[in-house]
Amino acid sequence: MPAKKTATKKAPVKRAKKAPVVLTTAQRLGAVVKSARDIMRKDKGLSGDLDRLPMLTWVMFLKFLDDLEREHELEAELAGRKFKPAVEAPYRWRDWAADSQGVTGDELLEFIQSDECVRPDGTTGPGLFAYLRGLSGSGREVIATVFAGVENRMRSGYLLRDVIDKIGTIHFDSTEELSTLGTLYEGMLREMRDAAGDSGEFYTPRPVVRFMVAAVDPRLGELVEDPAAGTGGFVVEAFKHLAHQVKTVADRKTLQTTSLQGVEAKPLPYLLCQMNLLLHGLQAPRIDPGNALRNKLTEIGDKDRVDVILTNPPFGGAEEKGIQDNFPSDRRASETALLFMQLIMRKLRRGSKPGRAAVVVPNGTLFGDGVCARIKEDLLKDFNLHTIVRLPNGTFAPYTGIPTNILFFNRGGPTEEVWYYEHALPEGRKNYTKTQPIQFEEFADCLKWWNAREENERAWKVPASELLANGCNLDRKNPRAKEDIAHLPPEELAASILKKEQRIAEIVAGIQCLLGQGGAK
Repeated sequence: MPAKKTATKKAPVKRAKKAPVVLTTAQRLGAVVKSARDIMRKDKGLSGDLDRLPMLTWVMFLKFLDDLEREHELEAELAGRKFKPAVEAPYRWRDWAADSQGVTGDELLEFIQSDECVRPDGTTGPGLFAYLRGLSGSGREVIATVFAGVENRMRSGYLLRDVIDKIGTIHFDSTEELSTLGTLYEGMLREMRDAAGDSGEFYTPRPVVRFMVAAVDPRLGELVEDPAAGTGGFVVEAFKHLAHQVKTVADRKTLQTTSLQGVEAKPLPYLLCQMNLLLHGLQAPRIDPGNALRNKLTEIGDKDRVDVILTNPPFGGAEEKGIQDNFPSDRRASETALLFMQLIMRKLRRGSKPGRAAVVVPNGTLFGDGVCARIKEDLLKDFNLHTIVRLPNGTFAPYTGIPTNILFFNRGGPTEEVWYYEHALPEGRKNYTKTQPIQFEEFADCLKWWNAREENERAWKVPASELLANGCNLDRKNPRAKEDIAHLPPEELAASILKKEQRIAEIVAGIQCLLGQGGAK
């Protein structure tokens, strides 16, 4: 009989242990923010990014504020100073939000929204928002202004607790996390603009903003302002630009306290602006929550003037009569952009170092007549309008398809000549779109040309005397480029179309004549 085979056991294969996945700061924070947004999508009170981002912002704001307060408290303790918090117990994040097993559900909603409630510590008093809106004095009014326009739109207190727990894992006292969150937040602002056209007015494409800041080149020690701050893009980019010039502790203090300011009257962009600036490292943003046009133009004096203005004022809007009355009778207009132009001109500093500005304007401003022409006459006679950069179609897509330009001018007038620079689209492109937006790198040629100007296929100059003689029509076409009807004013556009139709009629008539002659042979 054959010998029985002895079964041999195979030695178990040892599998190498997988190394734990180590997430970068960007990956971890990106995951935290995504999780919070996914949770909010489940709540029936929020219908889209226009609801979700403000909701996420006020939660982040409160966590940021508590982290900042802890830092200031420690600094005061080390210095032997008494510390007075901006937000007191039981309204600090650490009192009601930090414990994941703390208040939740309907009790959480009541604590946040009610004018009077039983607070998480068992005492009775104002709800969270009611308390925050009532703050005043020593910088606390900024918190009150932020929460004056804030609402809690989430209907589920349990989902809100989940969002709070996610945001609670962010360390706003970490420089690395703060920088990463600033970038993430900018991305969310872009999404918000894309989600709802009306919010596009709060967001200027950052490549355009960066170009304007680079061209104007603010210097540390100068005061930079955006009188139509929106979500703070210009102030953020100016802050970054000035931060590279900081060499000493005194420089850092100058940057943080006396270099930047803005104005934003609408509650939603004011909230988004404050958060954007905080995330980018500006510790106490100076953003005025009033209407920049609320004061009489003639009452703006030297104490109100600034060195640099960088802005994209709202266009297409209309101001009420009370605001229009703040302007000289022959310069009054309902169009918001025209009123802002006058404000900007008035606010630029006079003297040996005249103030300078870069302003985004719609194409209609270039060829507008009436009040618009009179404002441009002031600009040419009393200021130095040295450069107009013409931006291509779709630069502000999807918010608007209106062609736009950037005016660069300073107080040192009058204007002798105006340089025009036509920003070209990338080869093969007809316009910019939401999915293929303008890029900062595409401004490289213009920035290279900026300080060594020569006429070329993109750049040309026009004497100011010629512009004044032509009714202050600044809409000059590139003499070396093919005609672009997108930049023609209505009367020239109509004339151009009529001329082409007449030429077509002449060609058709000629062809008919030739055909007739052929038939007679």
